[in-house]
Amino acid sequence: MSLKEKKYIAYAAALLICTSMFSACGGRVSSDDGETTLIGGETTAEISQPITMASDTSNDVDPNVPVDLNEGVSEKMYNRAIMSKGNTVRLSAAMKKAQSGEKITVGVIGGSITQGSLASTPANCYASKFNDWWQNKFPGNVEFVNAGIGGTNSYLGVHRVDEQLLSYKPDVVIVEFSVNDTDKVMNKYSYDSLVRKILSCDSDPAVILLFTTMEDGTSLQDVHKEIGSAYDLPMISYHDAVYPEVAAGTLKWTDISPDNIHPNDAGHDIINQIISRYLDEVYNELDSVSEEPSAFTSEAYTKDYYAGAKMLSAADITAVSSEGFEVVEKDFYDQFHNNWKTVSGGNITFEVECSNLGFFFMRTTDGKGGKFEVYVDGAKKGTLDADFTGGWGNYGETQQVLFASENTKHTIEIKPAEGSEGKEITILGLMAS
Repeated sequence: MSLKEKKYIAYAAALLICTSMFSACGGRVSSDDGETTLIGGETTAEISQPITMASDTSNDVDPNVPVDLNEGVSEKMYNRAIMSKGNTVRLSAAMKKAQSGEKITVGVIGGSITQGSLASTPANCYASKFNDWWQNKFPGNVEFVNAGIGGTNSYLGVHRVDEQLLSYKPDVVIVEFSVNDTDKVMNKYSYDSLVRKILSCDSDPAVILLFTTMEDGTSLQDVHKEIGSAYDLPMISYHDAVYPEVAAGTLKWTDISPDNIHPNDAGHDIINQIISRYLDEVYNELDSVSEEPSAFTSEAYTKDYYAGAKMLSAADITAVSSEGFEVVEKDFYDQFHNNWKTVSGGNITFEVECSNLGFFFMRTTDGKGGKFEVYVDGAKKGTLDADFTGGWGNYGETQQVLFASENTKHTIEIKPAEGSEGKEITILGLMAS
């Protein structure tokens, strides 16, 4: 067997044997039982499956040609990455607006990759480089908002996007959650509602979807691209650019990432090169786009369960009763203030009008965190496990306890589970829709 044949076989095998894993970047969204998600009568595993490759062979990897990062993104890598050029009317309008001297706002929302984790400096992450493209093209006319938060998924994203991004009236937004979203049904719903929320903002923002990847190819790209296709959005796949090269042995994952998820400077630069080239192509064709942006009126791809999603903190809702909990300005995240915290296994009760309800709470590695049971209208609906002893670090977890019930007022009680008396938990916020 020739070396070339062996490499092709290895490449094919790698695509078949990739296994799913839980991303340390993505918080888990749990259902009433805290283990699997029950949505519309369906039960789904939390972990996504590796992506299957497209059937088009014109941009396939040549296993005899190693990737030279110094030469930049190859034509084949770029062509694979541009999953869809999408409808560019809104994007063109934003460029024309800035070109005319008006102020525009560009933004990004996602997890730790968008936040810039493991880039050597914030300036070297793809999000900053995305901003650089606009600043260089339209100096003095661009504001930038980075709404990336490590360890968060689109379920939290749809609840926080109004305050942390849409309040700035963005003209262009990149959405990146494909390694943080892990539930193929639950996150299809949350991602759809998130994208629809952004598209429905009265600033008529252009939306670009960015799909990233883990080392073994795991990504929720195949689910997210259904949403992008439904609304004819530009879709850029870092996964499709680099993973086939890694699987074929023409690119070492360690050259673009220091762990199994986060790009290093070289990885972020690959994303930047692809996005910048795409933006250049749109910019060079501005004169051919005469259509004006219109309000977003497309029918929901899913049922838009989270259309009215919002975060509730102690500044928004007052507990009906509380014993052992206190309000703290912030416990961990700069973006989430007015948290509820107990260090003594306290009890707390809320009244919330909603159809869906979830909690955003801290998990900690110091052994002080406990398990706290959640009761909705007297029925146990889940357990918030704040104990992450031995884990990779403290982080905020998302957990849904009520889904698609009738929109009505509910009484929500939180109390320590047996054995968790005297334990701690911080509730960063309630997620209601």
